[in-house]
Amino acid sequence: MEKILEKSTILVKNQDLRFIRSLMERIDWDDRLIGILGARGTGKTTLLLQRQKSLYGLKQEAAYITLDDIYFTENRLVDFAKEFQQQGGKALFIDEVHKYPGWAQEIKNIYDFHKELRIVFTGSSIMDMLRQHADLSRRAVQYELPGLSFREYLQFLEISKTPVIRLPELIKNHYEIAAELTSQFKPLKFLPEYWKNGYYPFFAENLNTYAIRLEQVVKLIIENDLRFIEGFDQTNSRKVYQLLYVLATNVPFKPNVTKLSEKIGVHRNTLVQYLYYLEKARLVNSLTAAGKSTSTLQKPDKIFLENTNLHIVLSPEKANAGTLRESFFLNQIRNAGHHVSLPPKTDFYVDEKYFFEVGGKDKKFSQLEKNKFSYVVSDDLEIGSLNKIPLWLFGFLY
Repeated sequence: MEKILEKSTILVKNQDLRFIRSLMERIDWDDRLIGILGARGTGKTTLLLQRQKSLYGLKQEAAYITLDDIYFTENRLVDFAKEFQQQGGKALFIDEVHKYPGWAQEIKNIYDFHKELRIVFTGSSIMDMLRQHADLSRRAVQYELPGLSFREYLQFLEISKTPVIRLPELIKNHYEIAAELTSQFKPLKFLPEYWKNGYYPFFAENLNTYAIRLEQVVKLIIENDLRFIEGFDQTNSRKVYQLLYVLATNVPFKPNVTKLSEKIGVHRNTLVQYLYYLEKARLVNSLTAAGKSTSTLQKPDKIFLENTNLHIVLSPEKANAGTLRESFFLNQIRNAGHHVSLPPKTDFYVDEKYFFEVGGKDKKFSQLEKNKFSYVVSDDLEIGSLNKIPLWLFGFLY
């Protein structure tokens, strides 16, 4: 245990607190059991360490542990927690829980029998972790950490400290908001760089090797994270790679599942499951037609890569302006918690209320639904007017 606590102290001591994700404010830290899920590279570990440092400093009342540590191959989490509390521990920040067999049962037991101990755990978005254990799902409050929004990217670069803008406010007051923000900085100067390498926080470590690291993240998700899905056959990892490559070179993609399954060499139902896994892994974003039910075996009607950084790294020749615009809009608005579906005429239907058509600054209103909640979202535009809203503003929703 001493070695684990020593590692925790070193990591907390070296953790920077200058930039903190907006999720930190949205989490209700009064809950005694909190789960934070997210894709690889989005900053879950950093969030844990920042919370521990800001609340406990270097006091050993709190400890950061990662369950892929070799210590936990021979030692049980529940025994560690018991000993830690007996020594005065008050909070455990547990990383990578999905890599520890039986994690859900042991965390439930810690929660039930060590009531003075607070637990915050992280895991991969690849699996619906709380469904593994019904009793745990009733005890834990779950959050998801996406990649950086455009707003957070600008905050990280110390260009803007603008707070989150809610969608109804953005729609109603977009002219005034854009006028105020563009008097402080030039959003169109920074948006292309964000699209290229601003979504994952590790861009700050070395821009020159960002693309290489992002490719490694994708590889780790497919080769390592997918194996934690019950029933997934690891020997099919190569076919998942093949599927992702096909999607990357064709997005936005309206899949013909029969032809695609023949090309990949898997059964139709297996292909649809793979698409579902890729979305859970936050490698793709899919849309279903408005009014259609969704399920694991329901094919999506349109598929994008999950963010613009993936577009540019995995398929630079296909990362044209139209693709990047739509991918950015869908990514930002969905990460802000809004429901998005595919309407018959326009590009996106949000919260079963708003219709959005995304394009360049000269985009016309001809494809819009004829109602007062229809909007053109325009790239290359600093300030909009009436029902025409600048695309970059949707990067301030979370």
